[in-house]
Amino acid sequence: MSQEKLAEFVTAQAMESGVPGVAVGVLLDGQEIYASHGVTNLGNPLPVDEKTLFPLASVSKTFTATALMRLVAEGKVDLDAPVRTYVPELILADEEAAARITVLNLLNHTAGLDWNVIDDGEGDRSLAGLVAKLPQLPLIAPPGARASYSQAGYSLAGRIIEKITGLPFERAMASLVLEPVGLADTVYGLSEVMVRKFAVGHNRGDDGELRAARPWGAFKEGARGDNPGGGLASSVSDLLRWARFQLGDGEGVLPASALRRMRERTIELRASTLGDGFGICWFLHDLDGLQGIGHGGSGNGQFAELLIVPERDFAVVSLANAGPDGYPFNQSVVRWALEHCLGIVEEPAEPVPYDRSQAQQVVGRYEIDAMNLHIATEGTRLTLAVGIKPEIRDASDENMPPDYPAAAIGFLSGDGDEYTVTEGGLRGQRGYFSRDVNGVVTGVDLAGRLFSRVSDPS
Repeated sequence: MSQEKLAEFVTAQAMESGVPGVAVGVLLDGQEIYASHGVTNLGNPLPVDEKTLFPLASVSKTFTATALMRLVAEGKVDLDAPVRTYVPELILADEEAAARITVLNLLNHTAGLDWNVIDDGEGDRSLAGLVAKLPQLPLIAPPGARASYSQAGYSLAGRIIEKITGLPFERAMASLVLEPVGLADTVYGLSEVMVRKFAVGHNRGDDGELRAARPWGAFKEGARGDNPGGGLASSVSDLLRWARFQLGDGEGVLPASALRRMRERTIELRASTLGDGFGICWFLHDLDGLQGIGHGGSGNGQFAELLIVPERDFAVVSLANAGPDGYPFNQSVVRWALEHCLGIVEEPAEPVPYDRSQAQQVVGRYEIDAMNLHIATEGTRLTLAVGIKPEIRDASDENMPPDYPAAAIGFLSGDGDEYTVTEGGLRGQRGYFSRDVNGVVTGVDLAGRLFSRVSDPS
């Protein structure tokens, strides 16, 4: 691996993908290698470099989980304790679930909470305010029954941090993790971002043109409820420092055993591109016999990816400022780095031929609280389309990211319920269909989230 080879690949891939600005970092044999390409903003361009801030979106969860693990190591939080031990005011749509959900259920997405509480822009938008809105959040499974990715679960985890420390979440995070690790350019809030060089997100419109995304990342004025699950901004250089910390001995922040515990499998994931299972927050990957731990994030016209291979003291970070093209760009960077640094080649999953009877069983509309997912058949292929619910888009004054148009999917060999997306911005994503005791399809998993079936052609 050399800086020249990395830069050559990053430049060529960014130009092919049409992403305005990207920043990549690789940690290998104790050395950090960086490559950047393009500009922060098509309208007011500055060159991207390893110090440029990008929204981390859901990569933020790794910081929140590590802070909670510090409180666990200090004996202030018990992973197996009910969340109500620390947030007694917690109320959910189901009382039994509210009483049973544990701290670990939040950190490995097994609480049974749907993705998130939809922000209507009204009322208290703090963590306390979000917790007060949780009774309206749908529950998709009993606590501990299965994993389904939940932003709301991490907001609740952030509220635990506030309760235990007596500090606002952002100040608590600075004290518990960010300052001790030396992450000077990993920050919450626009007031901190705006004094540094930062990348603006872009979304590609129906006409193919890229336009600046608004708001910047998840940074809405006064909206702090999503900060634990997606509110950080950072640079490639700070993220490699974060990777070094995760590979180290805890640096006086928490014991090395606590960091290692975060890598231990707590629940398996089925047919997921995101990983084979969850540790504590981390997605776990089997990389040709080596364990990888990672997390990705997507915001409004922004994508982030972090992968660490502890046994090889290796890490790769990729940040891109365009949707939907940033996602496949980041995935290509991770694959390239694994191959050229560790000799690991990941073969794409190959679908079986189209089967009309099999396709008819799954067509219909599926949903989570914020998004619709449509499965359709055109007679010769099966397609998947996913996007923000129209009523949410119409009610918002934000420049929301565009929907993912219908793209072909194919079933994989095996039990016939697993699939892969074979084209478009979600190409390479894997998931599966779930069934009830009678064999009727009731839901579909995509990107770690369970979309429940709400209609079918009949």
